[in-house]
Amino acid sequence: MARTKDGDSTPKKQGRLSQLRAVFSMTRKSDPAAVWWMLLAFFGTVAIAFGIGYLIDHPIYVTIIGVMLGVLLAVAILARRAEGAAYAQLAGQPGASGAALQGLRRGWNIEQQPVAVDPRTQDMVFRAVGRPGVVLVTEGPSTRVNRLADKEQKRLSRVLPNVPVVIVNAGDGEGQVPLRKVSRTLTKMRPVLTKPEVSEVAKRLKALGGAKLPIPKGVDPMRARPDRKATRGR
Repeated sequence: MARTKDGDSTPKKQGRLSQLRAVFSMTRKSDPAAVWWMLLAFFGTVAIAFGIGYLIDHPIYVTIIGVMLGVLLAVAILARRAEGAAYAQLAGQPGASGAALQGLRRGWNIEQQPVAVDPRTQDMVFRAVGRPGVVLVTEGPSTRVNRLADKEQKRLSRVLPNVPVVIVNAGDGEGQVPLRKVSRTLTKMRPVLTKPEVSEVAKRLKALGGAKLPIPKGVDPMRARPDRKATRGR
């Protein structure tokens, strides 16, 4: 039993299981079908394993393996559904596009604050710097926010004439990229800059500054994923 510095004897495993329960509760509330898919994955895997074990005359041994695989598959489905549920909660919240950028992996420099804001409409433009160059992710109707993004694109093109500046419209409207696909869209872009160049561009842009409007706290999709270590009891 692990003890904390203040003498608390609560096992660490309990905290991870609590996180997993919280993710499950959030997902079930937003996506009730997730529970049925998890049950289908678990019992379907166990049934197949039992059938195979029965055929090879090792039903107990193979069924135990099937139980473990069924748990892993159910957790994988929970992770996928939890991510979708988190993005569904983000939709419509101020700063949702910025939160969606948190799904990017290493190699990207992301501004936590919007770099351009329309105080009247609350349209925003967020910025990420990676090997594809500078990517501006908009939040708001494309017909309206594009004017804000174009202005920011021209400003950056003057400062960084040899660096690509791309605009990605995030949202559920026509021609927009859904929030859950924003990070995937940026990751698939063709790399142009080297890693040292990315670092240099990010430092230069950070020195320029941007909009100083704090983002209202929303749901971070990355934090909604279950802790896989919790499933192993470590």
